[in-house]
Amino acid sequence: MTVIAPELKRQWKTIAPYLTISNEQEYDEAVERLNVLLEEVGDDESHPLYSLLDTLAILIEAYDNEHSPLPDCKGIDALIYLMEEHSLSQSDLPEIGSQGVVSEIFNDKRKLNVRQIQMLAERFQVSAATFFD
Repeated sequence: MTVIAPELKRQWKTIAPYLTISNEQEYDEAVERLNVLLEEVGDDESHPLYSLLDTLAILIEAYDNEHSPLPDCKGIDALIYLMEEHSLSQSDLPEIGSQGVVSEIFNDKRKLNVRQIQMLAERFQVSAATFFD
């Protein structure tokens, strides 16, 4: 560890903004970075930035849990909660797709895909991790 420490110290000013969320502005920037990473990386675990995407999602989720916790739910349950909080119906979710696609997701016949999750995370200003089961 002592061999790595000096290098980390030199690089930390560059790395820290990507791994630190201590206020709303840093949170917003982290969510934007996560959305960009989701577009580029998707679910390709072999992509060189996949571990950054994964780490960033964890950091965002931790900040969310501390500052604006949702009820203990994931995936579609979180979406239902957010819809109720914003007085939305299924037809108010064009980011998911057609009414048929929305119905299939709500009836557990289809899962949310990465694009849909990204759009919902942006719309509700929550971590994309909120919508993963």
